[in-house]
Amino acid sequence: MSQSASVWMVLGVALLAANLPFLNERLFGLVPIPARAKSLAVRLAELVLLYFAAGGIGLLFERRVGQIASQGWEFYAVTGALFIVLAFPGFTWRYLLKHRRTAA
Repeated sequence: MSQSASVWMVLGVALLAANLPFLNERLFGLVPIPARAKSLAVRLAELVLLYFAAGGIGLLFERRVGQIASQGWEFYAVTGALFIVLAFPGFTWRYLLKHRRTAA
């Protein structure tokens, strides 16, 4: 896989991972939780863990290409902010749009 394809793959994984907490009621999209709906705190904790998972995938791609570059705090601040921006569509869908209530 080329370096350009690796970059696009990591961005795609980050986009999916950033929106996953807001698009379902399961923990990490896999584990059902006993509460009726996930709280915002659980969703944000899930978002942080998925940020590190997406970063780990990026690190694996970087390792395949060659030597891993050392990063300072600025790198993590920028990538964290980018991850939050990527999560905006899911957040908007979950909390800012009105959804029709279904009769149970």
